[in-house]
Amino acid sequence: MYEGNENICLLLPVAVPIAAGALILLAKGIRKNRKTLLALVLGTLFLEAALVAQALYVGGTLNLWQMTDSICLAFGVDGVSWLFAGLTAGMWLLVGIYSVSYMKHEQREYSFFGFYLIVLGVLIGLDFSKNLITMYVFYELMTLTSLPLVLHEQTKEAVTAGLKYLFYSVAGAFLALFGIFVLIRICGNQTFTPGGVIRCLEDGTMVCILRSSIGTERIGQGLFLGAMLCILIGFGAKAGMFPLHGWLPTAHPAAPAPASAVLSGVITKSGVLAILRVVYFVAGPQALRGTWVQQVWILLTLATVFMGSMLAYKEPVLKKRLAYSTVSQVSYVLFGLSVLKEQAFMGAMSHIVFHSLIKNALFLCAGTVIVMTGKTRVEDLKGLGVKMPLFLSCYTVVSLALIGIPPTSGFVSKWYLATGALASGTGTFTWLGPAVLLVSALLTAGYLLPLTIQGFFPGEDYKEHAKSEPSAWMMGPILLLTAGALLLGCFPGRLLAMVEKIAASTLL
Repeated sequence: MYEGNENICLLLPVAVPIAAGALILLAKGIRKNRKTLLALVLGTLFLEAALVAQALYVGGTLNLWQMTDSICLAFGVDGVSWLFAGLTAGMWLLVGIYSVSYMKHEQREYSFFGFYLIVLGVLIGLDFSKNLITMYVFYELMTLTSLPLVLHEQTKEAVTAGLKYLFYSVAGAFLALFGIFVLIRICGNQTFTPGGVIRCLEDGTMVCILRSSIGTERIGQGLFLGAMLCILIGFGAKAGMFPLHGWLPTAHPAAPAPASAVLSGVITKSGVLAILRVVYFVAGPQALRGTWVQQVWILLTLATVFMGSMLAYKEPVLKKRLAYSTVSQVSYVLFGLSVLKEQAFMGAMSHIVFHSLIKNALFLCAGTVIVMTGKTRVEDLKGLGVKMPLFLSCYTVVSLALIGIPPTSGFVSKWYLATGALASGTGTFTWLGPAVLLVSALLTAGYLLPLTIQGFFPGEDYKEHAKSEPSAWMMGPILLLTAGALLLGCFPGRLLAMVEKIAASTLL
């Protein structure tokens, strides 16, 4: 049941896009009239941006459903909600505008837009989740509702990719569910609390500091740490962390470019959000700092960073190359979180925003290349900048941002990640972390810049691939994302102030 109509605005950003998406899928009249379809989609996306802004401004909480005495589905707004919900709404709007032009070349356009809006509502529900149970419910819904975006083409490749995406996501979520059971056993109350609520006693047992009697529930440290590792690996599947990263390079090439963009730039961050909430708002960084789980977590993130960059460097297909890049870059964020120190945490939180801007732009660029040239391999795109100089310039700027070249945004987040690791006191990882990030940056330059070099300096033997720049529907979002990736690097102050405030409240 609901408690307090004054907070009903937290429900609207979840319900409105889901209702609009369902209407598109069910109403034949809308499906057959493209102008009506696009008007509904764009209208919903702009309305959603306003609804999210209103919800974040008003704040508060909303209890949706009291399932049992101890289980409640509830929404709430905090600093993390501001970051993730605002990012989700903004990226979904820009990619949706791009899709107006891109999807006219695709079959079953209505199906894509219907599920595109439904996933948006589910993601906002995930961002607004106030406790573990609500987060897990929307996390599973996100997997089920985003699956049709991967299956959209309905080819053998798409079906294989969709099944792989489903298997990895569900397997990871079930693995994390075991850890959630353990945490609920300790905490009783699953509400997110900045800094976490679990502490280790001198005898090695874990307790919840919110219990009226601190000894009411005691669980051995070994069980607690094992449960936390299950959560990190399970939710890490959606973030593309080794060993459950295999769905990413399979799903991205099979999905339409706009779906690939939001899968990489936004949906992978849902795994990051789940890990962030559990580590920093339930368990607490103190419960993990210095343990073997922290060491394993750091090792997995660094292995993923290096492995993803190396596989991207060797991959000839552009979209698949970008997919491997996502495997690497999202683990930059997880590495910053695993250090459990303020400066690295700030680098991780800022990289969430910067990577989303950059990778959405890169996947939209890849989709534009496919539409304009019909080519998918980097080696076939020589001379692309001759007829498309503005487009290739945008690609180059966001590539430099992903590498981390100043004054782009990628430099800011990677600076905080590296300096935070150096000051962390995590033993070997104090220097190994920055070293791996540096090697990954060099590999990133190696797999992104060849398209720029061959595009602007193709030599004499090349064929013209396109006659003009892409349409305004395509170039507009790419230009805005490029500008964001550059300007946030030049003027990161407000964003850094926000993430510093979040860090101060969670790193105790």
